[in-house]
Amino acid sequence: MDWKLELVIVPVSDVDRAKKFYIDQLGFAEDVDHRAGDSFRVVQLTPPGSACAITIGTGLTTAKPGSYQGLHLVVTDIEAARAELVERGVEVSEPFHFGAQGKQDGVHPDRSDYNTFLSFADPDGNSWMVQERGHQP
Repeated sequence: MDWKLELVIVPVSDVDRAKKFYIDQLGFAEDVDHRAGDSFRVVQLTPPGSACAITIGTGLTTAKPGSYQGLHLVVTDIEAARAELVERGVEVSEPFHFGAQGKQDGVHPDRSDYNTFLSFADPDGNSWMVQERGHQP
């Protein structure tokens, strides 16, 4: 049996502000924007090329906006991903990796899978990591 993670609810304080960030600055696609009365709204957004979407909205979760830390996006070229985010106006870290001395600046020396990262946050402070996998030097 396959068990596929296809949706993560991300708590935000201002749905329209978050929607604009995820679409305009991160390039996510809008799948759904549905309201049911004044207390329920679901906005489903999917990162380019992803089988897993996020949902932001109202009446969805009791989690506090900004409380999600370390959500991961995976890319094949961390430097190209960073350049795209910077071009879109996202405040994003420089690439980093972990070595014998802990967190270190720059891409992993051998560019091995799952070892180079970037980080950024949405307007509420939910933090995201971008992780490189499948880079072809």
